[in-house]
Amino acid sequence: MADTWNSPDKFNREASQWDENPQRRAVALEVAKAIIAATNPKNTMSALEFGCGTGLVTMEIAPLVKSLAAIDTSREMLFVLKEKIRTSGIENIEVSSTNLSSPSESAFNEKSFDLIYSSMTLHHIDDTAGFIIRIANLLSPGGIVALADLDLEDGFFHDDPLEKVHHGFDREALTDLLKAAGLEPLSFETIYTFNKTNRSGVAAVYPVFLVTANKIENVELQHNV
Repeated sequence: MADTWNSPDKFNREASQWDENPQRRAVALEVAKAIIAATNPKNTMSALEFGCGTGLVTMEIAPLVKSLAAIDTSREMLFVLKEKIRTSGIENIEVSSTNLSSPSESAFNEKSFDLIYSSMTLHHIDDTAGFIIRIANLLSPGGIVALADLDLEDGFFHDDPLEKVHHGFDREALTDLLKAAGLEPLSFETIYTFNKTNRSGVAAVYPVFLVTANKIENVELQHNV
């Protein structure tokens, strides 16, 4: 059982069977479609997905952009993605085991991206405010961030009660964090709804949002943790 934030252990264990879950594939496809519609990826753009997992979203976005950095903390998830890349013939994806939530991570210090996105990853990161500043600093001027995640939920969405996660996000509070990081929110929309019996045995509805925001030009914030 996971008992620390952003622990790769659970995802390492589940990587080989991850894509077998039909709802997991369905939400990834809807997230990819929503990101494409909201951000209009172009073949001149450099993109970054944090928390890419097995690449369910990555493989949809990569053919539309110039280059895509796909990062995750789970090496087993990345192994599955690398195999997909090998068999697909897609050549513009760079895969790396990188913990972007760590303030000491320096993998992308000399890089910037036109598009940064994620699917169901933000709620696994402890310091939401600091992390959003970190990704804002990786955006090129005028670049766009697209984050898909859970609306504020009842605390029973995840099956493991010991897994340290945020129980979704309040949209107004997340909007404030984006603005504080020098990002201008563009849209907030519901893109998918989980219908599941949660771990308390109750049939519940869990909406997934996509929020997009532009980087305000000439703004760079520093964050020391």
